[in-house]
Amino acid sequence: MEYRQLGASGLKVPVLSFGTGTFGGGGDFFKAWGNTQVDEAKKLVSLCMDAGINFFDTANVYSQGAAEEILGKAIIGMRDQIILSTKATFKMGNKPNDFGSSRFHLVKACEDSLRRLQTDYIDIYHMHGFDGVTPVEETLSALDDLVRAGKIRYIACSNFSGWHLMKSLSVSERYGWSKYIAHQAHYSLLSREFEWELMPLALDQHVGTIVWSPLSAGRLGGKYRRNQPIPADGRIAQGGGEGPAIPEDFFYHLIDVLDEVAGETGKTVAQVALNWLLQRPTVSNIVIGARNEDQLKQNLGAIGWNLSLEQVKKLDAASEKAPVYPYWHQRKNPDLNPLPDFYGRFNH
Repeated sequence: MEYRQLGASGLKVPVLSFGTGTFGGGGDFFKAWGNTQVDEAKKLVSLCMDAGINFFDTANVYSQGAAEEILGKAIIGMRDQIILSTKATFKMGNKPNDFGSSRFHLVKACEDSLRRLQTDYIDIYHMHGFDGVTPVEETLSALDDLVRAGKIRYIACSNFSGWHLMKSLSVSERYGWSKYIAHQAHYSLLSREFEWELMPLALDQHVGTIVWSPLSAGRLGGKYRRNQPIPADGRIAQGGGEGPAIPEDFFYHLIDVLDEVAGETGKTVAQVALNWLLQRPTVSNIVIGARNEDQLKQNLGAIGWNLSLEQVKKLDAASEKAPVYPYWHQRKNPDLNPLPDFYGRFNH
């Protein structure tokens, strides 16, 4: 298993982590992701550990705490061997303080997660989304207190825009508080908007990227084909998809190119899509999910090899989207606003 530095921290993480959004199956939305219970979760955790994946990602909102509870039971006896990540911010109830990133909510949310996970500390604690109502200073001060109390070791964010993250980093630096070391962001061959601003920011500020939904809710899992019905057993058909609609012509052209590259490499479409992400700047880790052991084993085949420069460029061309303003304007002046070096590793 390859390990990479997570942002500007001293923490090294495996390039793959296991996401537990499939644990619990609570509510229509998360039921579409999966319905893994404790016995199957233990098998998946064991399979991950045998493969060198000791990083497990969850969130309090996944099935309203059930995913954390199941993961907590699945890792009993191995806490000192793993890296544990969870999140807070989104709604955990209907009362006014049952959501957000206020000190009031975060302290309770952290204590609740510790209890459900049956642990004394969380390695990486994410703000699941930006709270534009609570002052940034209040959020970061509360997180710094939790770090100093030993309840969390590192802080990170998820689903922030560029100014959300930059403002937060600036406030942390101003007061000497803990900084976000990573940004868990949606990024895939179908969703490359992350490259427009968040990736340059991450490069400039040394923030590691943890990728969620790398297969775009299963669209890049290998089951979707032109002129065929959407798989009835997939997340999209069952109502578990996220994000805007994707134009069919763009989508199936990309699938055609993925099939071509998969044929060249002898790998699956999913493995090619994951390996492409591992070649991108700032990416420290990819969160992979699985409803069963077969899916997990297939995803593990994304590491231990690399796409060629020609194959990466072929996939880049097939997945390129016209940027919105101000990025299209900035790209007219590449000497002032150079793109991230996507092919640097091939030039050494």
